[in-house]
Amino acid sequence: MTRRRVTSDSRTGRAQSNVVGVAVLLGITVIALGALTASIGAVVQSNAATADADRVAAGFEEAIRPVEATGHHRGRVAVSSGTFSTADRDLRVLNASGVVATTTVDALVYESGDRTVRTLSGAIIRGDDGGSRMYRPPPITASRRAGGVLVVGAGRLNASAGSVGGNGETELVLRSNVTHHRRSLGNGTYRVAVETETPAAWRSYFERLNATVVSEDRDFDGDGVGSVVARFPGDRTAYLVVHDLRLEVAHG
Repeated sequence: MTRRRVTSDSRTGRAQSNVVGVAVLLGITVIALGALTASIGAVVQSNAATADADRVAAGFEEAIRPVEATGHHRGRVAVSSGTFSTADRDLRVLNASGVVATTTVDALVYESGDRTVRTLSGAIIRGDDGGSRMYRPPPITASRRAGGVLVVGAGRLNASAGSVGGNGETELVLRSNVTHHRRSLGNGTYRVAVETETPAAWRSYFERLNATVVSEDRDFDGDGVGSVVARFPGDRTAYLVVHDLRLEVAHG
């Protein structure tokens, strides 16, 4: 039987191998912990952005009530980060001859990363990851068949603020003084055009009203923002109801 002598060199080699192995293991552990920390940080940030968007949507719903409110109304919106701004937007009603009514409605927009919440013409739209959906529908109603009625409610912000908010904690006070004005448009075939940067949400809503979306990007005024245009079937009697909020946006 052959005996193998273990020399000091071989023991030193094994010791060095153990040291290298421990160092590699520690390096892998540090990298894994770093990736885990980054992943947890991204999840926390995403959850915070979602929570902020939830608060904004609920705050808009309570503070901006174009149909239910008359006279003075007030609400608050608070977020940990993000920006608020207003944007020029129009709503148009068209008949067979062309545009018969144009109302400046404007939008109040909250943005935080890829999360957005905007109120436009009485609707509240949530956006994330490039998609959009109605959180609260607009005050537009129609009979599903021809020969009925089309009521186009236009929530006009008439806001007194430009860009507000910042990247830190922000609390806004939203004050409105709501009045309502109804206008008869007569009998005819009608289309409704809403200027928006979230066409998917509006297309889905119009289709639920049995309207046909004939365009999602028609630029009526050349400002670079397209309109979703929906055609309602057959002749009907149409009314335009403007809900003027005279909205004041201020820091809380």
